[in-house]
Amino acid sequence: MGKVPVEAKRNVTLIGHHGSGKTHLVDSLLFNVGMIDRTGIFVTDNEEIEKERKATFSLGVTGLEYKNTRINIVDTPGMPDFHAETVNGIYASENILLVLNATAGMEIQSERFGAVAKELSKGIIVFFNMMDKDRAEYEAALSDIKETFERSPVLLQLPIGTAAEFKGVIDLIEGKAYIYDNGKPQVQELPDDLKDQYEEARTRMIEDIVETDEELMEKYFEGEEITTEEIKRALKTAYINNQIIPVLFGSALKNIGTDRLLETIVDLGKNPAEGGKWPAQLQSGEEIEISPVENEPFAGYIFKSVVDPFVGKLTFIKIISGILKPGDSIVVVDEESTEKVSHILAPNGTKDIELEEASVGDIIKLAKLKKSAVGDTVTHKDRQLKVKLLNWPEPMISKSIHPKSKTDIDKISNGLSRLSESDPTFNWEYDPETGETVISGLGSLHLDIMIDRLKRLFSVDVEVGKPKIAYRETIRKKVVAEYKHKKQTGGHGQYGHVQIEIEPLERGAGFEFVDKIVGGVIPKNYIPAVEKGVKEAMKKGVLAGYPVVDVKVTLVYGSYHEVDSSDMSFQIAASQAFKKGMAEANPVILEPIMDVEIFVPDDNAGDVMGEVTSRRGRPMGMETLGKGTTKVLAQVPLAEMLDFANKLNSITSGRGYFTMKFAGYQETPSDVQQKVIVEREREQENG
Repeated sequence: MGKVPVEAKRNVTLIGHHGSGKTHLVDSLLFNVGMIDRTGIFVTDNEEIEKERKATFSLGVTGLEYKNTRINIVDTPGMPDFHAETVNGIYASENILLVLNATAGMEIQSERFGAVAKELSKGIIVFFNMMDKDRAEYEAALSDIKETFERSPVLLQLPIGTAAEFKGVIDLIEGKAYIYDNGKPQVQELPDDLKDQYEEARTRMIEDIVETDEELMEKYFEGEEITTEEIKRALKTAYINNQIIPVLFGSALKNIGTDRLLETIVDLGKNPAEGGKWPAQLQSGEEIEISPVENEPFAGYIFKSVVDPFVGKLTFIKIISGILKPGDSIVVVDEESTEKVSHILAPNGTKDIELEEASVGDIIKLAKLKKSAVGDTVTHKDRQLKVKLLNWPEPMISKSIHPKSKTDIDKISNGLSRLSESDPTFNWEYDPETGETVISGLGSLHLDIMIDRLKRLFSVDVEVGKPKIAYRETIRKKVVAEYKHKKQTGGHGQYGHVQIEIEPLERGAGFEFVDKIVGGVIPKNYIPAVEKGVKEAMKKGVLAGYPVVDVKVTLVYGSYHEVDSSDMSFQIAASQAFKKGMAEANPVILEPIMDVEIFVPDDNAGDVMGEVTSRRGRPMGMETLGKGTTKVLAQVPLAEMLDFANKLNSITSGRGYFTMKFAGYQETPSDVQQKVIVEREREQENG
């Protein structure tokens, strides 16, 4: 493929609640341009587990060419457990296609991921999918769209027919009807029974558009005719300025309206230069913005990483600025790794194509980078910087895993390291004292998929322990602690002496270290060792061995020996002083608290509220959403939510669902704390 001008590029990321039909829609778009011969093969679901479960767990990337335009399509998961995949997909594109199930409207994950798109100032197009299903409708969702995005939804089409009779759309700008027979469109005159509805909808569309253009508004109010070209021009400007959200209709399953969607992407979609500048930070700390142009140094963002047991690691990069050619050297800034670029590949339909040159706006993949991870920035060596990102949610659920064969221990470490590079919300650690490997993620499904990948990609068979909660420990009063580490050996001895103050900080404040040494009682070169020793001790609290948070440690006094003192001696002294002080500082265990939104039939709202209360939850209110649905808001300890899905299914006969996100930590009640300590001791004994 030859070089594509920036203005002829479109990057589009599909977002929407699980089950809205995003992946099927990608197939329909590829089918329309002749890149596949049938739909339903789910091109962007590349993993076997996705095909088996018929669900998307990782973002998929493909590309197509239409009307001399290169369109990159990013398909994303619609489940909260795979938050990082979807948000990275949003980062990679200037345009977001929000796919809504027309029978359900604005579901919770559509709102949550849509809010990210809004925060990042992305252009947004809405496609009401499944218009051929019973109870399909769209009008009630328009107000939700406007409220979520604070932009006006503008209907560019009217659906022709409803449910099983849905057969096409009317283009409100051109005044044409597109009727589909087995997925093939035919342009026809407007149906007589829809002419009045068409005139009303077209007038409303024009009014919505001219509101964004003072000159056109004045012309409209003076009764002058607004030409089709003026409508298109104002519509394009309003979309680029994030003032409006074009709304389209169709059915991916029946391939109705998807060709019109392609036209809209080409005609209205932002090219990379229109997507705005990227905030970044130079290594000096200076805040800058990266302009999406070819004549700036190369910069890119790693938004996807694939572990391939045959090819090695494949790294997907969105080029933010500049040009990249085979043979160039680039720097993965976060890893401080210089890499040599060999082949540059572009996803295209069901295969990849090789590029002789890639430039701003392109989505490419590179093989076998030595060091890289999702979220890293890659740049030209002469301008190293980091793209500024949103904060990733903290992993909240953990499980222990053990290899069934001792020979697989190294395989597990390698596999988990590679998997963690592909997902910033997935962590793992090995505890040499207990011999336990603990993986952490955003939910049980998240961990199940990661374990499945570990088994399939790295041929490791593991046993899985029960979920673990990411508890923390902290203190409730200020204390002074002192420790003198003194040990004499055959040669140089060991000597380190510190006195520290330990005091609690506000919840969520983290850790603060203050050096108040005066008079050189501890030489400056040993102060970093003291801080390091404290941090090491904070990895395991004194109650149950959980990490310590929200404390301030002030080094106030100490002493040293000219011969026997060393960094290690002061690390040991600081570590022991902290442990001693924490034990006296009224320590307490903190548990993660979740903001929970539960969507249930109206009749079940009371029962669900009672269930939340029984789980130590704090109800925060209820909202009637219409369509027989109530949203219950609550804050609930994560420990009480692990089996909530099964209970909710039982209460609502499978019609309820919930989402949750981390709200913060709070102290556990004394009875719960004691249970946590006993359980932790039992785990360590069995370790």
